[in-house]
Amino acid sequence: MTGHFDVLIVGGGAAGLMCALTAGQRGKRVLVVEHANRVGKKILMSGGGRCNFTNTGTTPANFLSANPHFCKSALARFTPWHFIDMVERHGIAYHEKELGQLFCDVSSKLIVKMLVDECHAAGVRIETSCSVERMTHGESEDAAFRLHTTHGNFAAPALVVASGGLSIPSMGATGFGYELAKQFGHAVLPTRAGLVPLTLSGKHQERLADLSGVALPVTARCNGRAFSNYMLVTHRGLSGPAILQISSYWQPGDDLRLDLLPQHDALQALQDWQRERPAAELKTVLGDAMPKRFAQRLCELWLPNRPMKQYNMPQLREMAQVLSDWSLVASGTEGYRTAEVTLGGVDTDELSSSTMQSRRVPGLYFIGEVIDVTGWLGGYNFQWAWASGHAAGNAV
Repeated sequence: MTGHFDVLIVGGGAAGLMCALTAGQRGKRVLVVEHANRVGKKILMSGGGRCNFTNTGTTPANFLSANPHFCKSALARFTPWHFIDMVERHGIAYHEKELGQLFCDVSSKLIVKMLVDECHAAGVRIETSCSVERMTHGESEDAAFRLHTTHGNFAAPALVVASGGLSIPSMGATGFGYELAKQFGHAVLPTRAGLVPLTLSGKHQERLADLSGVALPVTARCNGRAFSNYMLVTHRGLSGPAILQISSYWQPGDDLRLDLLPQHDALQALQDWQRERPAAELKTVLGDAMPKRFAQRLCELWLPNRPMKQYNMPQLREMAQVLSDWSLVASGTEGYRTAEVTLGGVDTDELSSSTMQSRRVPGLYFIGEVIDVTGWLGGYNFQWAWASGHAAGNAV
């Protein structure tokens, strides 16, 4: 099988499908090549099967990149409201969970169906279970890019790389996009797992392992960043939204601190408890402010447990310091296996921020997770996929 197109898109995920339908609606002949057996696999599994498809509070400040300005143009031109319009046009019911996060009421399958339906309506061709064996460039003017695949050879003057990052290899993630970028002389910034559970080792793990399943609100702080949400203790370490968020800013050896009483001024709370419940033990009053098992462990290992009336002011200050600035020594992360995103990627210095086109090779575009732009937890990475895909789709 062979074919000539206007645009070849490698990767049928969120960014690739958005780019395809946008280009197709402009009358371009588009082919999407996806090596997995179906498109949108990460969309399907996201948000517990409900797909946190955008965040109404999206701003450039919600993204990590070596160039924090790069994402501004695309995000400004395709906002969460543009995507919501499409969702509503397809009659997909959705709700806001928290902090601007929008989820499908029923299933993430509806988002994939919407994107595929839009692609088909725009005449886009999608080839699944189709692996790229090699790629050549510049053989002729009308077909600058030629993909040699397991389904045949395809050519086009524009090639869009939307192959994602390294996160969740069980979903088919590979480093193909990075290899392609390097083949064309693009710099690829070091990659690592982001939005990922942290692991503990040695005595740190032993102290918490049997509390697996316990969750509590915290404020996690690292490298000048802070996130307030829930922390979940796991068999191997810590997870939950607050930990996943801070993991993108943490690297081994970095100082990580947790406020275990984020809704309170710790010292004021201890003084209030001392005045109101002088005979109660510390573990008892803490157990009313956080899970009892966690409070008990704190009082076994980090805090002296005795009746509240027995503490003097210096001791209360010391305990308040522990509770509001608890030091956590993480040994690593769970890695790409469970990471929601990949940090790093194709260097944005060599891409146009308005079109996503390579500054090195005309007709070559990079979009989505393969680029060095990574969002926070909460729908931001999908919004980057839609925005970058839309930018390239309007430029190819």
